[in-house]
Order: sequence, then C-alpha cells, then structure tokens
Amino acid sequence: MSLNHSPETQTKLIARVPSITGRELPEWFQAIDNGPSFLRCDERAAWLASEHGLSHGYAAAIVLEHERRRRF
Repeated sequence: MSLNHSPETQTKLIARVPSITGRELPEWFQAIDNGPSFLRCDERAAWLASEHGLSHGYAAAIVLEHERRRRF
C-alpha cells in the first residue's frame, strides 16, 4: 500500500477532503491522534479508510498531510 502521491495530486486531494468527506482536516487530524497508535503511515491510512469509510487515496492524503503539519 503506497502513500506516495505526486505533489499536485496531494494538493488536489487535500483541497477536496471537506467536500468529499463532510469533515474538515482538523477533525481528521484529531481522529488520527485519538485513534490507535500505529507506527507506520500506511497502517494509519488503512485504519482511517476502514474505520471511517474513506477511499484509500483520501485516507493516505489525510495521513500524509497530518505528518507534514506535525513536523512544523
């Protein structure tokens, strides 16, 4: 399960998250923070997809964005 998107694809997916999922990014980030303590990003994306009914692409984009923002 790959979490690698092109920068353009990542930007487009993140921009569409609220309209596609009905939830804003901070809500998704909180779900990740409150979810299971997976060490790997692909595990977090798989959990997010299965637990919240997201497609893998959106789940992966949310996890990647969460990781990027945590680093700053």
